[in-house]
Order: sequence, then structure tokens, then C-alpha cells
Amino acid sequence: MKSVAVYCGSSAGTNPLYTEMAQEMGRVLAEQSMTLVYGGGRVGLMGAVADSVLAHGGQVIGVIPDFLVAKEVEHRGVTELHIVKSMHERKLLMADLADGFVAMPGGFGTLEELFEVLTWGQLGLHKKPVALLNVAGFYDHLLRALDHMADEGLLRRENRHQLLSNPDPSNLLTEMLAYQPIALEKWLTPRTT
Repeated sequence: MKSVAVYCGSSAGTNPLYTEMAQEMGRVLAEQSMTLVYGGGRVGLMGAVADSVLAHGGQVIGVIPDFLVAKEVEHRGVTELHIVKSMHERKLLMADLADGFVAMPGGFGTLEELFEVLTWGQLGLHKKPVALLNVAGFYDHLLRALDHMADEGLLRRENRHQLLSNPDPSNLLTEMLAYQPIALEKWLTPRTT
């Protein structure tokens, strides 16, 4: 795994630990010579993780749609900055550039990006690890909701377990490096519909 896409908030949130862990994630990525792929912003947790990678001598690739550049939120100090036409183009390029995906605390956009790459993995469109940096239990309720989906027969247990989770950046990256994609036959068959 040479590059990791990190999805996280464009604000810092109310808990200072979110920013601390974004900085720690950046440090760990840089020390493990993993390139950060992210949404290209200089604000919030996005900016914190990018700044930390750069401060520790790492490489950062930002991907940002032109309408956000017009609002002057792009990070001009990154190693590479790709300006794209749409959010769809942004997500596709980030997925292509990354060998794995991490969601940190964030809002709708973070969840949307997370669930899209999870769905792509479920459909066999990629075999890359997808993980949550579960800072201070931020994603505990989400993990319980996913367990409930599996309990109710709406999410296969194997697919539920394709999402890794850990509160520590180093341990999370170790889990991601050891990840073995699930080998399932076609996820939807006439008998299951």
C-alpha cells in the first residue's frame, strides 16, 4: 500500500482530539512513506492531515472540484493538486490514485465517500482496504447500525467485515496492510432476491 485516501471533515469539529488525530494520521502516513490522497482543501481536518504529512516530509495529492477552488479553499502547498470539474470526477480520481481508504470524523460528504468505496468493494470493482479511524468512538453508532443491517439480513456478514476500524492510526494502517479481500461469488443471485 503506497497511497491512502483519507476522507474527513472540512471543519475541525468540536473535539480537539479530532485535529490531534488528523495530525497523527499525517505523521504516520509520512513516516511509512505512504502518499496521502485527499480532497485538496486547506481547512478543517482535511487541512490538518495534509499539513501534517507535509510537515513530516511526506507526499500529498489533492483532488478538488473547480467550484471549491473558486471559493479559495484549495491547499496550494501540496505536492500535486488536481482540479476537476465535478464531485463525481473527484471521487473517481481519488479512488484510482489510492491503494486504500480511511474515513476519519466528518459529515455527509465523508460518509458518502466512505459508503461509495465500500459499495464498489462489495461489487468487486476494487479489492482495496476500507477503514474507519474511530477517534474517541466517533463511529461507534455507525458500526452498531451496520451490525443491525447484518442481523436483519440486509447486509452480508462478510461485507460488514470488509470495513476495518481502529482508534489508532498506526494500528489501523497495520490492519489495512494485512487486509485480505473477501472472495464471494456473485453477491446477488435469483435465490436471494
